[in-house]
Amino acid sequence: MALHGDVRRARTLGTGRRSDGEGLDRGVRALHRAGQVSAGPKADADQARIRAALASVPGIPCEGEAPVFAEPWQAQAFAMALALHQRGVFRWKDWAEMLGEEIKKAQAAGDPDDGSTYYRHWMATLERIVAQKGIATPALLDRTYHAWEHAADRTPHGQPIELKPEDYRQAGR
Repeated sequence: MALHGDVRRARTLGTGRRSDGEGLDRGVRALHRAGQVSAGPKADADQARIRAALASVPGIPCEGEAPVFAEPWQAQAFAMALALHQRGVFRWKDWAEMLGEEIKKAQAAGDPDDGSTYYRHWMATLERIVAQKGIATPALLDRTYHAWEHAADRTPHGQPIELKPEDYRQAGR
């Protein structure tokens, strides 16, 4: 299934409001429009970036020309990678190599290689590249991971998970 509509920003990235069209999640909203008629220059640029990613990184689940996401976090991970690439953090060729390494490492550890874990490898690649480039330290990534775990534990089933300062305090213990 393709993800449609705006994706709310995580509390750590903003105020929980919808995107203003200029933020990191702007690309997520454009994902489902990748093969449709554009709505202007920004939409054309978003679509071009998405097509470049699809052409450069093999294995992205697609429906027609548009990537498909089973869960919102997958679309957010895709959008983060697009944003980092757009800002010159990495080249798609380098991303594809690193993603391939992550997939091979997971397969050697017994990953089922049935497509269900593709975006877990995508996330591992994101974590690896932001640590390598000095954007985030491994310690910060670990603390954020544990904060998300705490937030998930306190969130009722079916409700969106939002990070709060208390989640980071709990993660630091």
